[in-house]
Amino acid sequence: MNHTRIWIPATIIAVVLLVGFALLVPHTRDVLVDDVRTAVSSSPPEVVLRDTFKKGVHTITGTVDAPNACTSVSAEATLQGDASTTESIAVDISMPSDTGICLQIPTPTAFQATLTAPAELPITVTVNGVLATTSTP
Repeated sequence: MNHTRIWIPATIIAVVLLVGFALLVPHTRDVLVDDVRTAVSSSPPEVVLRDTFKKGVHTITGTVDAPNACTSVSAEATLQGDASTTESIAVDISMPSDTGICLQIPTPTAFQATLTAPAELPITVTVNGVLATTSTP
């Protein structure tokens, strides 16, 4: 029996499969991907905020929608104004961009900040330097 007759069709089929695979399977450079981390949002971030005042200390808690569950959120509260006239409390929320692999689903993430200040001061909130809209629960 002549084995050359079997190897020639097998080789042709293998070459056709390899060339077809190389041409028809999409390459990663060909696929368009929306980068969620660099997308510019047209609306300001939404922050749910609660201020508890007790014995001269404001405890400011709330939630902000992070791009994904892997994003860490930190908050810092400071007084705005000079020593004689304190105008407001500024809460700066920082959400560094995530470098890991995580499912890109917006996730409410909690934060907390404390500050010694007079009662009944208005609160302004920024998220990564962008003024946020606030609501109360």
